[in-house]
Amino acid sequence: MSNINRQKIVDSVPQTGFFGHPKGLSTLFFTEFWERFSYYGMRAILVFYMYYEVSKGGLGIDQNLALSIMSIYGSLVYMSGIIGGWLADRIFGSSKAVFYGGVLIMFGHIALAVPGSVAMFFVSMVLIVLGTGMLKPNVSSAVGELYSEKDERRDAGFTIYYMSINLGAFISPLIVGSISNFHIGFSIAAVGMFLGLVVFSVTKKKNLGLAGTMVANPLAPAEKKKIFTIIGLAVIILAVLCAVLIPNGLLTFASFINIVTFLGILIPTIYFVVMYRSPKTTTVERSRIIAYIPLFIAAVMFWAIQEQGSTILANYADKRTQLDWMGIKISPAWFQSLNPLFIIIFAPVFAWIWVKLGKRQPSIPQKFSLSLLFAGLSFLVILIPAYFGGTDSLVSPLWLVLSYLIVVFGELCLSPVGLSATTKLAPAAFSAQTMSLWFLASAAAQALNAQVVKFYTPEKEMTYFGVIGGASIALGIILLMLSPKIQGFMKGIK
Repeated sequence: MSNINRQKIVDSVPQTGFFGHPKGLSTLFFTEFWERFSYYGMRAILVFYMYYEVSKGGLGIDQNLALSIMSIYGSLVYMSGIIGGWLADRIFGSSKAVFYGGVLIMFGHIALAVPGSVAMFFVSMVLIVLGTGMLKPNVSSAVGELYSEKDERRDAGFTIYYMSINLGAFISPLIVGSISNFHIGFSIAAVGMFLGLVVFSVTKKKNLGLAGTMVANPLAPAEKKKIFTIIGLAVIILAVLCAVLIPNGLLTFASFINIVTFLGILIPTIYFVVMYRSPKTTTVERSRIIAYIPLFIAAVMFWAIQEQGSTILANYADKRTQLDWMGIKISPAWFQSLNPLFIIIFAPVFAWIWVKLGKRQPSIPQKFSLSLLFAGLSFLVILIPAYFGGTDSLVSPLWLVLSYLIVVFGELCLSPVGLSATTKLAPAAFSAQTMSLWFLASAAAQALNAQVVKFYTPEKEMTYFGVIGGASIALGIILLMLSPKIQGFMKGIK
């Protein structure tokens, strides 16, 4: 998308009307709020639904396998952002991708609401994975289109947008986690996505202007026929392979997890190479891609720790934490609300700090290095109760609260900053796809987690948290040392 088209989009959007920000931010804020309400409500109880016994309303899947599936699920959700970004950039634009994605997500939650069906569980996975891949990166990309490249409100705007994610993520586990019936909880998630679709459809024309409507790199008519033929053949081949391999025991949960882990590393690598070598990428944009690589690696390390909040720490809350505390009966799903709660509290503080510091604020690489230091410390904190009380006794829930708090400080140094940096460093011909690449950091992290979580047991607890936490701190220090060099490759982006 040319700079002229970008400015045309900015000019079409009412530039005030939502806390001093473009009016379109309100549409994207509430659309994302309801989408995250549905997703995190579902995610708060999904791992329990998988490993709880059938008599308790679950599917009775082995606990360690359930933890790996949960990681793979999260990886595929973000990996599918490639599809959503490509469809937006090449076929129908971000706005339509957001709507179609929301419809798929809603039907995915409806499928989960069908009691006791492993088949419907996998149907829901496919629908939610594809739907989130279409919606998530394109909502974020549309936020970037509301601002000009030099608009100083941009980082603060992404922080406000990030609040919508966490407001939905905070409320939904408290509601869904308080309900004893899994399928009613999944139904509530479906209703949340429906409300998001209503908000988006009713307000987009008035508030978003041309944002999300332009196709950055449209397919030529001849290309369309070729691409759709390839996609159709790929679907047929995939269906035949599954029909042959699954009954013969050649495609199992274990082998599928290994395949996704491999793809989680391979796909972003290919993406970087394709964007860098594309003739549509300018010399300045190539330099910015080089700068983006270490940021991407740092993001993978960070999310590998943060995303274990829905796997290892969820299991820790269920099995290792005092849930009858000070006369309160705590649902293990409620701990999923801690991360977004702390973000809601501290995101305005961090936004104020960045604005107050202005040109004196840390650079983007320095903020990323701080995020890794906080992430590592959040895992080291979990070592303390095991060190003093052993690994066979229940621990105070306050230790989990402290761990979630510390990792949030890291998240606020990385996630909204990373979203903003991605929109600024993205090559023009790959705008939505680069946002998909940003979400591939989470995909890669959770693909790695699918292997890593296998090593967790209460007996190995101290080694597990200590090694991962220490590795994050070491990588944070290295990134801090390399920050000036990375900043130089950004070619004027700060």
